[in-house]
Amino acid sequence: MAMKAILALEDGTVMEGQGFGALTTRVGEVCFNTSMTGYQEILTDPSYYGQIVTMTYPLIGNYGVNPQDAESWKPHVFGFVVRELSPMYSNWRARQSLSDYCKEHGIPGISGIDTRALTKRLRVQGSMKGVLTTEAISAEEAVKMAKESPGIVGADYAQKVTHPERFIWDESGEKSIEFALPFGVDSEIPKKEMPPADIPIVAYDFGIKYNILRILRRAGFNVEVLPANTSASDALKNNPRGIFLSNGPGDPAALGYAVDAIRELSQSGVPMFGICMGHQILSQALGATTYKLKFGHRGANQPVKDLDSGRVEITSQNHGFAVDPSSLNKDAEVNRINLNDQTVEGLRHKTLPVFSVQYHPEASPGPHDSSPLFQEFRKLIEHQ
Repeated sequence: MAMKAILALEDGTVMEGQGFGALTTRVGEVCFNTSMTGYQEILTDPSYYGQIVTMTYPLIGNYGVNPQDAESWKPHVFGFVVRELSPMYSNWRARQSLSDYCKEHGIPGISGIDTRALTKRLRVQGSMKGVLTTEAISAEEAVKMAKESPGIVGADYAQKVTHPERFIWDESGEKSIEFALPFGVDSEIPKKEMPPADIPIVAYDFGIKYNILRILRRAGFNVEVLPANTSASDALKNNPRGIFLSNGPGDPAALGYAVDAIRELSQSGVPMFGICMGHQILSQALGATTYKLKFGHRGANQPVKDLDSGRVEITSQNHGFAVDPSSLNKDAEVNRINLNDQTVEGLRHKTLPVFSVQYHPEASPGPHDSSPLFQEFRKLIEHQ
């Protein structure tokens, strides 16, 4: 029998629909993503920890789910909201349905609601605390739970998703091999040759995506992944030639321990590259402050302008906070901006080998306009 489901927002809005996935109740920040595809990558992106994600594309689940496309060891979203859940899936790589996948991992879902109306409300009012339940909870109780929840501001979620121990990523090279499309149903999938891992780096894991690690390995890096709370001295103990700062969930202002470590590391002379949360932490280490955006940037179609070249990249993004450019110290400069709202999308240090971007150059399933940034990081290291 079909489950009934309720999505309740802190402003009193209640939407009823059909439930799917797990029989449970979750409280989180309700946000929206404008991507047309890539729902499995969204579900498994650690940056979505604590959030109930609404997909603006109307039909979700039509190509199923497979283990190869996961961006981490498990899904991290607190709830999933769609207009229409595909009743069947069809793809040669699929192994199970979206609903079964959500049920397996304890994620409640709701379908059959007006996601355009919900998205408009979130754009006008801003992202809100909410409750998604597939249990027998009244609308009034759900709204009360949403209002009383602590919210995401001030929350250190990096500690919830980071790997607890340091480890070397893909020593054999098998996990990072880039596949090409087969020429026929019975053809073997060709594999592209992997370069040697000749440059040792460390990667701070604030909620790192596997595709970042795959691309770093394909670029010839030997990557040691570090827990989020690793000190500067521990990060440098194996003499890395580069330092990478990953994406992650929650409020960047709550990660003071990481800011202190990165501030110290930025003065070490070791080249550094940050993405998303890593960009925000690096910015704070360079004196900046961050602030919460009204409804964030989440989708695969955000235009970013490179102020040096004038080139515009279409980028994939997932963040609810941004850097205040006026708070950066004089040694750092903004070199990329978002063309929709002119927020900071990238910065670099004027004298140190340090740079970062707010968006995701490793985007899977895409776009791939920004993928050359990983080679830029390698060249920065090679020229030191």
